[in-house]
Amino acid sequence: MPSNQGTIRLFEVKGIAVFLHWTWFLVAAYEITGRAKTYSSITWNALEYVALFAIVLLHEFGHAAACRSVGGRANQIVLWPLGGVAYVDPPPQPGAVLWSIAAGPLVNVALVPVFGILWLLTSGVAGAASDVHALVRDVTYINAGLLFFNILPIYPLDGGQIVGALLWFVIGRARSMMVSAVIGLVGVAALGLWALTIQSAWLGLVAFFLASRCLRSFQTARMLSAPRVVLTCPGCGTAPTPGAVLTCRGCGVAFDLYKSAARSSVRCPKCDEEVPALSCPLCRRTGRTDEWRLAPLSAPSGLS
Repeated sequence: MPSNQGTIRLFEVKGIAVFLHWTWFLVAAYEITGRAKTYSSITWNALEYVALFAIVLLHEFGHAAACRSVGGRANQIVLWPLGGVAYVDPPPQPGAVLWSIAAGPLVNVALVPVFGILWLLTSGVAGAASDVHALVRDVTYINAGLLFFNILPIYPLDGGQIVGALLWFVIGRARSMMVSAVIGLVGVAALGLWALTIQSAWLGLVAFFLASRCLRSFQTARMLSAPRVVLTCPGCGTAPTPGAVLTCRGCGVAFDLYKSAARSSVRCPKCDEEVPALSCPLCRRTGRTDEWRLAPLSAPSGLS
């Protein structure tokens, strides 16, 4: 997933910082010049591309606002050529996760009547004003296309995450992640075949990215299902959702935080780098690893 490395900080709204990755400008230049004949001036092509990412940004702010409304954390949005990512951390509960994910597509749904009214108001114009109507028309199609694409049941698209959150209510966290990952891989295979059929390198790149995220989700689900020690938070005394996955800062390997816990430290199983501090997803308290207590394997372990 994109991080804020190689990005430009654009602005901040209520504690949510928005970053733009430098590769966005390369793709923007290609897309804008590639559709130069759509309008009477290339300026309109640029406005269309900016409008596309304005919609994406509103979508991501929908995720962030919903996450905060259920007590979660959301303080960063990164825009990059494949869209946008809102870094949200909702409470580890299926309802909170479902609302945080569903709020993004709901923003696109709310924009449908807005663009529909603008389309009607700008219809029938002539001359230079026809570019305004063409822009509104194309942006309307873009919003509808983004909505349709995002609700496809392919992880990590919103549709795939919504499926996982709904299944979480019924079969638990680990199994829901595994099922949604498998469904996502089937969808990615269909998307890849479509990309080959229409010979779209861009769609093939999207399919490759989605496939990698599905595989990562499947691996995470296996980690969640594996036996592990249980750590209890020194602040609230409860055991957070087991199987939290960390990425080692040293070697980049992903590992199960709880399975890798020892009596006084949490260490990467590959390079043996120590994790100095842990943050409880329930009470949000952050403390040294040695402050966390080992609990029996039969102890309550939160939502699964």
